[in-house]
Amino acid sequence: MREIDGEQTLVRIFIGESDRWRHQPLADALLERLRKEQFAGATVFRGTAGFGARSHLHTSNILRLSEDLPIVIEVVDTEEQMERLLPILDEMVTGGALVTMERARVVRYTGGQ
Repeated sequence: MREIDGEQTLVRIFIGESDRWRHQPLADALLERLRKEQFAGATVFRGTAGFGARSHLHTSNILRLSEDLPIVIEVVDTEEQMERLLPILDEMVTGGALVTMERARVVRYTGGQ
């Protein structure tokens, strides 16, 4: 396990649940690729509602059920590692998406028991 602490970089990748990479869900493919590339860690969140650049509402509301709910993938790692992430995203994220990058202070990063 790598150690990271102090000032690091947080990247958020906003995609849709229906986005695909080589016939598998894009979120799953990105998560596996980040693990393979030895990023410190990543988490996938499934949203209950949202809209993007086209202002099309995606929601889990039963009256307006969407098959394309929002997905957010958060990755925290060193700035150097994040520079390696950008070409991966250029390669794999081909549809509508939003990617943000900001500073994050890591106060604890430990493995489980």
